[in-house]
Amino acid sequence: MKRYTNRMLILIALLFCMSAAAADKPNIVLIISDDHSFTDYGFMGHDVIQTPNLDKLATQSVLFRRGYVPTALCRPALMTLATGTYAHHNLITGNDPANTDANKAHVADKDKSAKAQLIDNIDRFETLPQTLAKQGYLSHQSGKWWEGSYQRGGFTHGMTRGYPKPKGRHGDDGLDIGREGLGPILNFMDEAIEKDKPFFLWYAPFLPHTPHNPPDRLLNKYKKEGRHNSIAKYYAMVDWFDETCGQLLQGLEDKGVYGNTLVIYVTDNGWIQREGGGYAPRSKRSPNEGGTRTPIMYRWPGKIDPNDRPELATSIDIYPTILAAAGAGIPDDRPGLNILPHLTDDKAIERDHIFGESFAHDIADIYNPEASLLYRWVIKGNMKLLLTYDGNPGRMKYPPKDFAPQLYDLQQDPLEKNNLAKDLPGKVKSMTALLNGWYQPKQTKHSGNDKP
Repeated sequence: MKRYTNRMLILIALLFCMSAAAADKPNIVLIISDDHSFTDYGFMGHDVIQTPNLDKLATQSVLFRRGYVPTALCRPALMTLATGTYAHHNLITGNDPANTDANKAHVADKDKSAKAQLIDNIDRFETLPQTLAKQGYLSHQSGKWWEGSYQRGGFTHGMTRGYPKPKGRHGDDGLDIGREGLGPILNFMDEAIEKDKPFFLWYAPFLPHTPHNPPDRLLNKYKKEGRHNSIAKYYAMVDWFDETCGQLLQGLEDKGVYGNTLVIYVTDNGWIQREGGGYAPRSKRSPNEGGTRTPIMYRWPGKIDPNDRPELATSIDIYPTILAAAGAGIPDDRPGLNILPHLTDDKAIERDHIFGESFAHDIADIYNPEASLLYRWVIKGNMKLLLTYDGNPGRMKYPPKDFAPQLYDLQQDPLEKNNLAKDLPGKVKSMTALLNGWYQPKQTKHSGNDKP
């Protein structure tokens, strides 16, 4: 009887330790807006659009106003978040395979559609939810998701059925989140809390993305004589997205998990609304500020002191930072920086440059990123260098016409109008060397472009 009691005590102690370990792990909420300019928030200075919930989140977070995504298109941007890798590494450089001879040959060789082969790339990496599962996390996918079903991405719960299911291109049922309420997310949180499990939420709603069909109660706030209806609708969509973020963040408080939840905010790519519809040049899909820049926020009450930080930030860091917060190991081949120590100890990030790349919307060759390469870029301090390449533009609306290097001083010229490359050849040379140390195309597309 004594031995039985001792065994019971040991078992109870083990269960207590496991429960305590689970309690130490934060819940993690990743909020990803879709087609949203970095200027279009109250806290970023917009004088019309109302974003009270994100404004409040900004005051509670470490806010990086100079945040960036490496590729200004939704699918590559999301794949970076899911795997912690750049597009040229994970081969998800665009949204869809192009109908090219190269891709037709791949289909014939493998007797498998190019779309299916593209999705196979998700299996080459341990994804964020897969690694978190090893730490005891339950995870939920909602919103945009291109890589097959939510299970294919390693989520334990989710909404997207995925290709080849009907409407499975980029989210199917998952795209209802936000627009049709937050029921699936709130129910998932209840389940995780009931099971005493830490949880990970991937909240990537189809907002403020088209269709721009906001509720009248929001649209009426932005209708104004002299303001084009397409502009008013976009403004209202941003407001609608903010409203859903408020509902999600309030849910954390209502369910008593506010204090032990790390909330991260980023957008997948920029968007500058044109009068009459569509997006303007130098926004979505472009390497310019209107395409790649996004505020990035980290909120963890009691662990991270709110601060408005001046450093450069990049979404490539989100993957390793989440894993560090969850107590998981970070794979050696992930290029991002774990910035958690810089957040919790308020230390400056020891990095003065970040990288990015742009590819055609439609992928010319699903196994050769260079076939679709349009730009490589680097920002060092306030200087930004763009190098241009002749990748197949696919459905690119504004293909590059001038292949000369572009160099901009973002502090003096935030709209990137004054090309300083001819005036500062030494700066072009040194920053090109930085790019080549990061990723250099094997085939030179334009002589002189990638030679330091």
